Amino acid sequence: MKSIIVEDGSVEEAVQSALKNLEAKREQVEVDILEEGSRGFLGFIGGKQAKVKVTLKETPEQLIKNFIDEVIGVMELNVDYNVFLANEYWCVEFQGEDVRFLIGRRGKTLNALQMLTNLAVNRKLEDRIRIIIDAESYRKRREETLRRLARKTAERVCRTKADVTLEPMTPQERRIIHLELQDSDRVVTLSRGEEPYRKVVVRYNLKGT
Repeated sequence: MKSIIVEDGSVEEAVQSALKNLEAKREQVEVDILEEGSRGFLGFIGGKQAKVKVTLKETPEQLIKNFIDEVIGVMELNVDYNVFLANEYWCVEFQGEDVRFLIGRRGKTLNALQMLTNLAVNRKLEDRIRIIIDAESYRKRREETLRRLARKTAERVCRTKADVTLEPMTPQERRIIHLELQDSDRVVTLSRGEEPYRKVVVRYNLKGT
């Protein structure tokens, strides 16, 4: 983080000088008052200047990149990534020959990285943000797979009239199942269990018969 120490006639004057030097706004910095300063006798004799340390706050993008770079370094992965803002969500998109290691089995490694990144970054921010991490559009492919699974499961439940419990899923994945079947009058869905083992249950809707 970039910091400068500035001396001026008062704390406010020193802060304003620092903001001008950093080309920043007040809400973008942290201010540490090193010396309050004093005007002295008759306003100038024996006066002492105020001294402040002004530090630029790290942006969400910088915090995300710092954490991702650290993880990639530890895992020694050959990947590239982009960080961008889309619909109020901060998104990280990975590409490269080692992305399969980031995805993991059924996206478990990717989901874990997303959770850890959200925790690490939001711990350093005043206003909470949402970070979504993807690798070569894996989440879109996973969503299509889950929608097909939901439809096939519904067909099975309609044939057997018996509940079907799916594998544990993340909240986002469970939501895809619920939304895919929400308009069906033949089956209903519910979630059961505790995180991270919470599952979707697809049940035959007796009221729909």
